[in-house]
Amino acid sequence: MRMLKLLKYEFRKTLFPKLVLLGLTAAAEIVFLYGYFAKAERSLGTGTFLLVMLAMFGMLAIGLFSLMSLHRDMNTRQGYMLFMTPNSCYRILGAKVLECGLSLVLAGAFFFAVGLLDVDLLLMREGVERVWDMIRQFLQMLDSRLSVTLVNMLSVMCYVVFAWLCTVLCAFLADVVSAALLNGRKFNLLLTFVLFLVLNWGVSRLLMLVPASMTVSARLFTMSAVALGASAVMYYVTALIMERRLSV
Repeated sequence: MRMLKLLKYEFRKTLFPKLVLLGLTAAAEIVFLYGYFAKAERSLGTGTFLLVMLAMFGMLAIGLFSLMSLHRDMNTRQGYMLFMTPNSCYRILGAKVLECGLSLVLAGAFFFAVGLLDVDLLLMREGVERVWDMIRQFLQMLDSRLSVTLVNMLSVMCYVVFAWLCTVLCAFLADVVSAALLNGRKFNLLLTFVLFLVLNWGVSRLLMLVPASMTVSARLFTMSAVALGASAVMYYVTALIMERRLSV
């Protein structure tokens, strides 16, 4: 029950910027649909560009919202009151990680669904070959072996979500180390950034251990699982430091 209350609290803290993101996406979709039905090529192109940018930077922003929330809680008096509630740091951090993970999954599913619907519309108007060529070129930018199938597109989205979640957990750990162990030290920000880079480098090396001989979709799903496992390890280490150094 306490965990559920904390989770609701975390969702409320990041609700407004997510509503702004949703509103911007709705506006971009309206521009896209206007261009499609009015046969206005400029509006269609603008709407498509805006939707792609919002999908990319929207996922990025969701992780940053969670990181900013954690940073405020550790560095402001009002936020630090959270650590005085009868909740362990494991539960407090767990709520933040769950909020971030669920938000990323929901946002990824939302943008994936919008993308599929818009592609279906383009297929009916532009013809199969032209649209498939555009999608194929985008996927081959990620991996030359990627073909246009629903499973491959789903594996790409899955990897993007969990790899970004892992990056956010790297930032969580670096930020907590900064607040708990490096606070007041010279070059604190620089050391924190270096730690973040080292953690990301370590995770990337771990992901490279996944055999390249696997099919593309299987490799991406496996890398997603590895990223999720690395996230769990970093969550435990981060919560342990918080419990020992920040708990009051």
